[in-house]
Amino acid sequence: MTSDPEESVRLQGFGEMTLRTAVATLMALAPRERSDAAIFRVRDDVRLAESEIADLASEWGMTPMAEIRSPKLVPEQHWQDIVRGMVREAPLPALMVAFMLGVLVARR
Repeated sequence: MTSDPEESVRLQGFGEMTLRTAVATLMALAPRERSDAAIFRVRDDVRLAESEIADLASEWGMTPMAEIRSPKLVPEQHWQDIVRGMVREAPLPALMVAFMLGVLVARR
């Protein structure tokens, strides 16, 4: 199936753009994100198959980016939970010393 590179499509999570831009954007994503993303044609709201996207990318000379770590894949640091867990497990004398050091540092 031949596709017009200027055809209007919607890349899931990125919005509306041309087909060429959507395929290029998809090829720039990390492999895990690439497998989760989808391209839908605007004219009939049909999802393009992964094989069709791969064919278009190879036809237009686009290759997937190397293995990269996307910021979306890095787990968020929940520092409040980490500190809360450390405080729960810490002995009382250690908490008192930490509190006193905090007071001294805050006064300076």
